[in-house]
Amino acid sequence: MAREENFKEELRSQDAPRNLNRHEAAGYPYSQSLKMLLRRLKVVTTKQDDKFANLLVAVGEFGTFQRRLVALTFIPSILSAFFMFADHFVFTAQKPYCNTSWILAVGPNLSEAEQMNLTIPRAPNGSFLTCLMYLPVPRNLDSIIHFGLNDTDTCRNGWIYPDAKKRSLINEFDLVCGMERKKDTPQIVFIAGLLIGSLVFGLITDKMGRYPAILLSLLGLIIFGFGTAFVNSFHLYLFFRFAVSQSVVGYSISSISLATEWLMDEHRAHAIILEHCFFAVGTVLLTGIAYSLPHWRLLFLVGGVPAFPLISYIWILPESPRWLMMKGKVKEAKQVLCYAASVNKKTIPADLLDQLPRKVTKASVLDFCKNRQLCKMMLVMGCVSFTISYTYFALTLRMTALDVSLYFSHVFPGIMEVPARLCCRFLLQKIGRKWSLAVALLQAVIWCLVLLFLPEGEDSLRLRQPRCLAAGLKSVKVLVLTLGEVSLAATATVLFIHTAELLPTVLRATGLGLVSLASAAGAILSLTTIRQTLSLLPIFFCCVSAIAGFSVSFLLPETQDQCLSDSLDHSSQMGNKVGDMTTEDTSSDDM
Repeated sequence: MAREENFKEELRSQDAPRNLNRHEAAGYPYSQSLKMLLRRLKVVTTKQDDKFANLLVAVGEFGTFQRRLVALTFIPSILSAFFMFADHFVFTAQKPYCNTSWILAVGPNLSEAEQMNLTIPRAPNGSFLTCLMYLPVPRNLDSIIHFGLNDTDTCRNGWIYPDAKKRSLINEFDLVCGMERKKDTPQIVFIAGLLIGSLVFGLITDKMGRYPAILLSLLGLIIFGFGTAFVNSFHLYLFFRFAVSQSVVGYSISSISLATEWLMDEHRAHAIILEHCFFAVGTVLLTGIAYSLPHWRLLFLVGGVPAFPLISYIWILPESPRWLMMKGKVKEAKQVLCYAASVNKKTIPADLLDQLPRKVTKASVLDFCKNRQLCKMMLVMGCVSFTISYTYFALTLRMTALDVSLYFSHVFPGIMEVPARLCCRFLLQKIGRKWSLAVALLQAVIWCLVLLFLPEGEDSLRLRQPRCLAAGLKSVKVLVLTLGEVSLAATATVLFIHTAELLPTVLRATGLGLVSLASAAGAILSLTTIRQTLSLLPIFFCCVSAIAGFSVSFLLPETQDQCLSDSLDHSSQMGNKVGDMTTEDTSSDDM
């Protein structure tokens, strides 16, 4: 304590007068270096009040142990993206025809073309009808060829797909001829699983710990992700997708909580950014693998095999010492911290370990309603999360309506999301969490407004303008949609960083789950309503929701260079102390 006070007094006596005199000649009452000095003083005081931050400094702020912890999130993040977007590639369009193998009983040597020509009726334009067939008749082949067939009916014996180049769920479970609407069901079921899993895994992570929640979610990825390749019915496929979606969101919540509580300052933000970057890498890898594989079952097999080595996380993944400390498990917290220090080749002073509190801190989800400040923050973060998800899925559906290649619509945004998220690192360092979130949301608002004013009706444009201009307009729309999706992806990353730092340790995972729940609700609303509205209204709704999210984001407090709060009381006390320290330093420097 005395050493820190001497350090602050030395900085005030040496740096402040020199900087102030230099900038007084330029007419500035405050200098940039003086502001940096105040920031350093606030950080020193904040860390001084946070006993656990002192422990992490003794362990090593970002040593070998922390680097290994961040690296452990890479493969599960790739697999999460793989299983999240796999539905988009297993419904390859197929043209069906009725199975009329009954005619082979009277003409076993008929080719497939001859069989279809005799038993499938034709449309007025000469093409074969896909959902009708001629009924069998008790006649020989020569009579059928000479007189033809007249009575038609719907397909009785299933369908054939003579032009199919890939085996997809459509020709696996015959999702044709009135069953086409089932193609949208897996996506809604998956998002419903995200919604339920957000709440369930948020509670599990705070009650049982980060380590068990991560292992449970990884086990779900192995069983339900890899096991999807062996389902024998469409309903069983839906069940497996519902289960794996809960594992995906469960891993996201628990891994962000673990990284937030093990790392300090900017290392915490960098770890979450890297985790989300590898999620984008997983989307790109999924697209390439899906393009090259001829069978949908192989896609889940290839994606599920890398999940089996994750069983080793049982022995190498640590528990969060902050969570252990809040649960009164001081002995386990000391063991984890000492192990981390040994990996980093550091030694923790005994007096620091003895300062760990032994009081058990209890909290429940009802505290989000009882605590006024926490309730306000959760409402704001839920609103922003809902806005991001609703707008993102609206833009994705808009991209699909433009008949853009399925593979292009995943690869191009996925590649661009990596540098966009890495740029958030510099924004977070320069302007903090609050303003970074506002800037990212502002970008999304701008792209939605640009899209709103672009001409509608591609067919009418072809009639009024040359074909090259219509094609150019489509390219502009695709570019704007892609930039909007990338901006929203970066916004989601900043939001998760800010949310994890705002919430106390005792309710961090539950709060992240509620924010994810709002995101899933926005996705479901987007998928169920946008297809039923006019073409211009969805983008208008996106603009309104994005502007609303941008406006309320200013209500969130800043968390840059501040210690994490562990309990509800500790959160409010730390906020008051930091504010008092800043006021005191500013007034003393003015004198």
